[in-house]
Amino acid sequence: MAADSPENHENAAQQVVAVDANDERRDVVNRLEAHTGEGIRHRAFTCLVFDREDNVLLAQRAPGKRLWGTYWDGTVASHPDPGQSQTAATKQRLEEELGVTPDQYDDLRVTDRFEYKRYFETAGVEHEVCAVLQVTLSDRTLEPDESEVAGILWAPYERLASNPAWYRQLRLCPWFEIAMRRDVQ
Repeated sequence: MAADSPENHENAAQQVVAVDANDERRDVVNRLEAHTGEGIRHRAFTCLVFDREDNVLLAQRAPGKRLWGTYWDGTVASHPDPGQSQTAATKQRLEEELGVTPDQYDDLRVTDRFEYKRYFETAGVEHEVCAVLQVTLSDRTLEPDESEVAGILWAPYERLASNPAWYRQLRLCPWFEIAMRRDVQ
């Protein structure tokens, strides 16, 4: 087995929660299998991080990411572990990816949920029921983990949502675009 084969990818050792269209748990499946072939519908989340001036924090995914590497996300996205709530998973990823701790916010909340399916080049697929969470930071101090985040950018949320063509060069992740479009409708 080659070192760069799918079976050796770090995601092959992780599990995700397979769900139905209503986000009801059906099974626990291998994360890599959930993102290959036609994909397996599974639970995911994305969190939009704001500052007090209504800027949204965009995080550029690290180049080593198997799917959507170097695309801009708003702000963290991942999958809760089996038995873990969306809120607990979000808190964990905010701290792991950006160094954001719970004392920097007090309003983490689920604001939406949607299902989507998108293929990424020939590398895989996202078929997710995605919870959207939002949080506002009282302290914008960040310590990005370079293995997860290649860059960060604060953008005026209203301008970004109202004028996506102006930001086309950023190559936004599809789940972020969907979440943002639904948020401002």
